[in-house]
Amino acid sequence: MNTLIFKTKSYHQLTKDELYEVLRLRAEVFVVEQNCPYQDVDNKDQKALHILGYKNDKIIAYTRIFKPNDYFEFASIGRVVVTQKERKHKYGYQLMEVSINAINNNFNETIIAISAQTYLKKFYNNLGFIQEGTEYLEDDIPHIYMIKK
Repeated sequence: MNTLIFKTKSYHQLTKDELYEVLRLRAEVFVVEQNCPYQDVDNKDQKALHILGYKNDKIIAYTRIFKPNDYFEFASIGRVVVTQKERKHKYGYQLMEVSINAINNNFNETIIAISAQTYLKKFYNNLGFIQEGTEYLEDDIPHIYMIKK
């Protein structure tokens, strides 16, 4: 498995091209691939730190992370995405490990919350996240709240 090059940036540090690539990737997966029309541009990107995963100078993986109380009660990771043609390389694990470390390093937090699509429960379990509560619909897609302590 190849290692991606990761960069962590605040909203204001993102270049216009990086922001465009991120929004395109999120729309490609969350809106088009998952056939789920929803408002991705939600005015939360400005508070987030953005984890950009590069391969051959192209963003192919992404998350945004939040300090406690900016999204959930705990620090959190959201918009976890790897472009479809690159998922076979299991870059999601690298992406999440970098995101978890970024929360530890930037916010000095170890408890992390996520709102995970239910079908990815095992993936997140492998990273130490445990389901809390019952399944719910978010944008008509089954999700579960998960915590890593």
